[in-house]
Amino acid sequence: MQEHQLYIDGEYTNSTGTDWIDILNPATEEIISKTPKGTTEDVERAVQAAAEAQKGWELTPNIERGKIVRKLGDEIEANRATFIDLLQEEQGKDYELASGEVDLAIDYFRYMSEWARRIEGEVLPSDRPNENIFIYKKPIGVVAGIVPWNFPVFILARKVATALVTGCTLVLKPSQQTPNTAMEFTKIIHKMDDIPKGVYNLITGTGSEIGNALASHTDVHMVSMTGSVPAGTKVMEAAAQNITKVNLELGGKAPAIVTANADLDVAVDSITTSRLANNGQACTNAERVYVHESVAEELISKLRHQFESLTLGDPRENKEADVGPLVSQDRLEEVEGMVKEAVENGASVEIGGERGDLEKGYFYKPTILTNVEHDMKIMQEEIFGPVIPITTFKTLDEAIEKGNDTDFGLSSSAYTEDMNEAMRIVNELKFGETFINRENFEAVQGYHAGMRKSGLGGADGRHGMEDFLVTQAVYMQYKNDKK
Repeated sequence: MQEHQLYIDGEYTNSTGTDWIDILNPATEEIISKTPKGTTEDVERAVQAAAEAQKGWELTPNIERGKIVRKLGDEIEANRATFIDLLQEEQGKDYELASGEVDLAIDYFRYMSEWARRIEGEVLPSDRPNENIFIYKKPIGVVAGIVPWNFPVFILARKVATALVTGCTLVLKPSQQTPNTAMEFTKIIHKMDDIPKGVYNLITGTGSEIGNALASHTDVHMVSMTGSVPAGTKVMEAAAQNITKVNLELGGKAPAIVTANADLDVAVDSITTSRLANNGQACTNAERVYVHESVAEELISKLRHQFESLTLGDPRENKEADVGPLVSQDRLEEVEGMVKEAVENGASVEIGGERGDLEKGYFYKPTILTNVEHDMKIMQEEIFGPVIPITTFKTLDEAIEKGNDTDFGLSSSAYTEDMNEAMRIVNELKFGETFINRENFEAVQGYHAGMRKSGLGGADGRHGMEDFLVTQAVYMQYKNDKK
């Protein structure tokens, strides 16, 4: 079992503290590694290293930074099997999703590297004679990247690739539950002699201590965090002390609207994929289904048939397993409690509704709930587990109104073969993403962002990249001796 170290200013180093955090395999409940429980003193060292490195890194030609970012993607590809295995071990993903996440991270580094030559300013006309106005785009500075446990490789790529290509230095904090893939990535950084010391730093520990210390530090210029609403609120409160910019992707409660004109087979396949991706532990998962009453019975029957064919299992031992474990005992108990409360309030269990029958691991059976009311907790709060509650509607107005009736605003989806219905849904749903007749999963060239309590700012594509930049206006007056 490996005991990891922190990575500060180009070197592996011990924490100034003496406490450790055990990392568990959620499928076996075995301890697989230990990481230091970092301290505020460790944060200070890392931020100062990043701040010092920032001076030279932002002056490095964009194309050179782009080459480095692309090389990082190539190095992950060279170690692809290792990353997949570590990801399955620490997070519990099935093989298909784990390999897909690693491949997407590789693609993300390569895609973001191509922005190196596309970070552009502007020249504006001035109201004064003999003057030009230049708009410069410059790196925001030191970025604190806080990575969640549910997609620890891909979201690391989102934060690292974007920060480096835009000329920002980085202090990365992986989740205390899934740090092993970040540790493997740090090995790649360490052996690359073209990344200056201090450009990338890694601190492990708890969010309450490390996350807040990073967010409140005067030399951190942006906090890019993916996580829960309570954690995001704490980050905002800490960042407010210095008016530090925050880039937050928080929770979701994605509605899936199925109209009477839907292709039900497409809807069933897409909702199953969207609900059970990562064992139901993604902010973009379909969290609640609104189906027209005329097709509800058929949709539920088809979904039940899909769920009946699914198998639970340790994804490292069984590549054919469809659903793996939840990440922790706490998460298992939370999902179990939400289903129990829904049933006590009148919901019916169509399938599932209980823990998996494996000897070890935090498994919960894929579950379909019907007779669910819109105002139930399970329809209003994020489940983060393999449970899909279903309710019916009579009119599209009703479906859209209920879909929008949430504190969240990240992802949404709809299933219809009627273009008029589709356009109404797209224009009237209030979510950062809407998927029509397909599963909930974004593209690297798109823009992944939420509304309301789902966050601020976003990631991916041009718009996500620009969050790491600041704008400088230069008013250039010149002499004109022309007579």
